[in-house]
Amino acid sequence: MAKFLVMPKLGLTMTEGNIANWRKKEGDSVAMGEIIFDVETDKITKEFESPGEGVIKKILVTEGTVEVLKPIAIIGKADEDISALLAEAEKAGDSPAAEVKPASEPDQVAAASSSRGDYQSPAPAVGGRVKASARTKKIAADLNIDISQVTGTGPQGAITEKDVAEFAEKAKTVQPKISPTAGVVAAGLGVDPGQINKDGRIMKADVLAFKQNADFLKYADPQEFTKPMSAMRKIIASRMSASQETSATVNYNQRVDTTAMKQLREELKGTAKITYTDILVKILSRALLEFPLLNSSIVGTDIVTRNYVNMGVAVALPDGLIVPVVKFVNKLDLGQISAEIKALAEKARNNELETDQISGGTFTLTNIGMFGMESFTPIINQPEVAILGVNTIIDTPMVVDGQVVIKPMMNLSLTADHRVVDGSVAAAFVARLKELIEKPGLLLL
Repeated sequence: MAKFLVMPKLGLTMTEGNIANWRKKEGDSVAMGEIIFDVETDKITKEFESPGEGVIKKILVTEGTVEVLKPIAIIGKADEDISALLAEAEKAGDSPAAEVKPASEPDQVAAASSSRGDYQSPAPAVGGRVKASARTKKIAADLNIDISQVTGTGPQGAITEKDVAEFAEKAKTVQPKISPTAGVVAAGLGVDPGQINKDGRIMKADVLAFKQNADFLKYADPQEFTKPMSAMRKIIASRMSASQETSATVNYNQRVDTTAMKQLREELKGTAKITYTDILVKILSRALLEFPLLNSSIVGTDIVTRNYVNMGVAVALPDGLIVPVVKFVNKLDLGQISAEIKALAEKARNNELETDQISGGTFTLTNIGMFGMESFTPIINQPEVAILGVNTIIDTPMVVDGQVVIKPMMNLSLTADHRVVDGSVAAAFVARLKELIEKPGLLLL
């Protein structure tokens, strides 16, 4: 019996997902457990497996963001009638294309289109909206086309990319007004007057200027490459902007001597592959319990503090950044911390993280020291109130007991939310970090 395939709910907090890539097309057979499409959500991409076997009878949503549990396709037997399901999907507002609002100034755009020649009629509208996918809308915007003036030939009158392309091509064929002299010069220089963008009559000077610019562009060969933001990049952009708007951030920088930390790492090499990040996470787990405001969050007008630490450790990916969370890190020893961080980082790079492995963080550590960075200003990962940036270690001349010695120095870059964390508290916290880094033996007390 035919049935809907719906946008899966991959986590308790998931409300929508983005269809990133269809692995199957209409008419393709699928087996139980076979991958049908990819879903991007909450910084991770998941493969959607078929819940049964059959044929992809209809793809209702080809791309874009869809609410969880909303129908996106119909699967059934090859000869099965799906008209009832199609009617149900249409009634519920689910269609093969997303709906977008028409341009904000339709009268002005329509008038402009009329002046170029009435080569298209407005797209079919439903309730004041026109049907087009997000990609089609973007293509129209890039071509400076009012999508509401394009006639849709897709299912239920949806506007397709082909419709937009044909609309743009017809617009080019409308010949502009040009003086006789300019026409002769254009013919001699091989210039198409239709490519000259000018309001009013095209003159000889316009043709010469266009030709000069075209020759220069041909020589320079400038190119621009556009691709849509991935779901991960959209989330990063949204969350970072929201963080800057939400938090009253103050930045604190402190230089620390890493001699003892380096010695500790060397001493442990024979038993475990411990990194500086592992050691710093262990140190932070101690310091954050001593300074609970740095490990807190704001809920309404309340400040929520905790007796545990869930440490987010940023991992760089080819298309962005993801922050897996080591839960209850204050209860783990250094070896357990190291193993957990490595396991989460591996899952992040293989796109195997579950939703609960990237949520629930109380503080974030981001280390870009491996890139030689000496200082930076990290952005708080909401709803946390602080984040620590770790920079590269540099051998630096220092004066010790009147003598110049070389010390491996590293900058710590703390960003804190002043709504919760006052400057004196943040400074004391960084001073405690400095003490523990320079004397890691204190962790044994």
